[in-house]
Amino acid sequence: MKKIILMMSLAFALSQTSNAQIDFGLKAGVNYNNNGDATFSSTGSDVIEGAKSRSGFHAGLWFRGKIPVIGLYIRPEIVYTQVNSEYTDNNDEVVDYEFNKIDVPVLFGKKFLGVANAFIGPSFQYILDDNFEFSNLSTDDFDKFSVGLQMGVGVEFGKVGIDVRWERGLSDTEAKFADVTVDNRTNQIIFGLSLQL
Repeated sequence: MKKIILMMSLAFALSQTSNAQIDFGLKAGVNYNNNGDATFSSTGSDVIEGAKSRSGFHAGLWFRGKIPVIGLYIRPEIVYTQVNSEYTDNNDEVVDYEFNKIDVPVLFGKKFLGVANAFIGPSFQYILDDNFEFSNLSTDDFDKFSVGLQMGVGVEFGKVGIDVRWERGLSDTEAKFADVTVDNRTNQIIFGLSLQL
């Protein structure tokens, strides 16, 4: 059902641009994960808490079309993202946590001052894989589909664009197995470079 909702949202976004001039291109950049509120807890006490930020990366495609009458544009994207975090467990051992996901943000934006733009919109996310292991447990029980929010600003010089965004996971993506609970909602700053083709 969640995959159907994701596909319907993407189809709606693309259909809104079908009667307008569509720009498209490539994008890539770095993301700085600040997942400090994520917890790995066991029977009410935290096993791992307080993430240290680490950089990851993203790469993908973007599309953009004007929405008639209201003066906004819609920009759906399809992006592969790697998110990294580093935790210290209750034995003071450093634990690396990395997961890879597909993001489909559907952003609504407005251009101003000739080169600048601001945007906001939902981001539909699907976790492809992760490297979490704790006491021979894995996160196979995660709800792999989630919804987040992205907002940001950018500038464009000809066919090259630069933007900065904040992304926050909104869905409850906890995984519960045995007496351990893991919550991996993203909270990150994303720096992107785009090229119009």
